[in-house]
Amino acid sequence: MAKTIAAIATGNSAGGIGVIRISGDNAVEIANKVFEPMNKNSSLLNLEGYRAKFGNIIYNNEKIDNAVALVFRAPKSYTGEDVVELSVHGGIFIVEKTLEAVLNAGAIPADAGEFTKRAFLNGKMDLTQAESVADLISAEGEAAAKASFNALQGSLSNKISNVLTSLTDCSALMAAWVDYPDEEIPELKEENLRETLVNAKDVLTDLIENYENGQTMIQGVDTAIVGRPNAGKSTLMNLLVGREKSIVTKIAGTTRDIVEESVRLGNIVLHLSDTAGIRESDDVVESIGIQRAFDKMDSASLVVAVFDSSKELNDDDIKLIEKCKGKKAVAVINKTDLDEVANTDLIKNAFKEVVYISAKHTDDTKPLEDAIKNVLGVSGFDASAPILANRRQKNCCKNALDNINEAIGALDLGLTYDAINVMADSAIDELLSLVGKKATVEVVNNIFSKFCVGK
Repeated sequence: MAKTIAAIATGNSAGGIGVIRISGDNAVEIANKVFEPMNKNSSLLNLEGYRAKFGNIIYNNEKIDNAVALVFRAPKSYTGEDVVELSVHGGIFIVEKTLEAVLNAGAIPADAGEFTKRAFLNGKMDLTQAESVADLISAEGEAAAKASFNALQGSLSNKISNVLTSLTDCSALMAAWVDYPDEEIPELKEENLRETLVNAKDVLTDLIENYENGQTMIQGVDTAIVGRPNAGKSTLMNLLVGREKSIVTKIAGTTRDIVEESVRLGNIVLHLSDTAGIRESDDVVESIGIQRAFDKMDSASLVVAVFDSSKELNDDDIKLIEKCKGKKAVAVINKTDLDEVANTDLIKNAFKEVVYISAKHTDDTKPLEDAIKNVLGVSGFDASAPILANRRQKNCCKNALDNINEAIGALDLGLTYDAINVMADSAIDELLSLVGKKATVEVVNNIFSKFCVGK
């Protein structure tokens, strides 16, 4: 018998409603103890699934709030168990008191991610879909939300399942032909085996190659805004944030430390860091800020280098250009409202993407958005396509691909089917781990420990 768990399923802040979710064999019985229907002749115990009743929450024999009780009967629920959701007014006190009443009635507090973990263990979703739930909750941009929802709908699961089915069929034929040579078992033709292996290789290679782009769209991009003092870094930061996040003055060296903010630029999320102006300085505090700017450049996935078009390029600008070589970087030539003095040809020759802008006098960020997408290689990102959501999934695919490549190599060398089948079975095991059919208890627990309580 599964223990009955309960938790607050809505955010820890005041709102229109708050939801307490209860799941387990005794979910309906426990909810019935704390919920009194307006029609006192009825009971939650007799309520069919996907039905609701209006009534009151009872705590210490007193009515504390109106509520709606929504009942889901196993297996047609999120967790696959009996589930009751109690919706009350969304004040923090009332929501917590309702949860306390449910726990006093016999439920136990849910662990982080335990509702989704039960859904996985009860076969309501595979491991890739379960992981997409957490991604969907934490999505900060449109592309991330779409990609996570499509994974929840099974886009990755279906693609991997197709590969698994074809590999498993070939493995079964190879094993049967090797183990029962005297039986009239049709031999697997080499061309059919090769076609299956090559198709699996192509699918896995495509998923792995698109991993970084997927991470960019789902997790966002760690972005450093760099440039000499008064080039307009902080003004650009404020333009992207939509408010005054960084202090802007005419005094060089105003920004002494890194200022951070996450913003949505189109359908991509940038984790911005506005850094200290790069220049030679005798000021101890400013020098520390400048060194941090260089360190941030080294660690960032994207560099936005800002140049002042109204001033000649100096040694600091040249040093910045050199530092940007080999990095994913966009040059922003700022202050285009003033007469151009800088040698912009030198900048254009050094950067793949160059954007002209007057950060102080415009709110048009589309040119910068397009340039950033081109540099990152995500201009044509398809959120509906299956993508690998995390390193665990990538490692499973990579290990499977290594085994597939070994199997193809063995086939080229003319090795026997029993040798090839060992490699094919290893690839199958990796893909089964990917979708959770062979995942260890430690892996499963680690995945769900990162979820919020109540989901």
